[in-house]
Amino acid sequence: MAVDVLCEVSNCTYWDEGNKCAADRIYVVSHTGKEAGDQHETDCKTFQPEQH
Repeated sequence: MAVDVLCEVSNCTYWDEGNKCAADRIYVVSHTGKEAGDQHETDCKTFQPEQH
């Protein structure tokens, strides 16, 4: 599990010094349904497709 979650949106309520996210939870979505092919289909810059 990630220790540091980075955020560059300084006007977010959960933004903290050092571009850290101080939210208790993170919600990541896909723009194409339940699965995504690459990070451009999500709101997650660290998305990597699961290897089967």
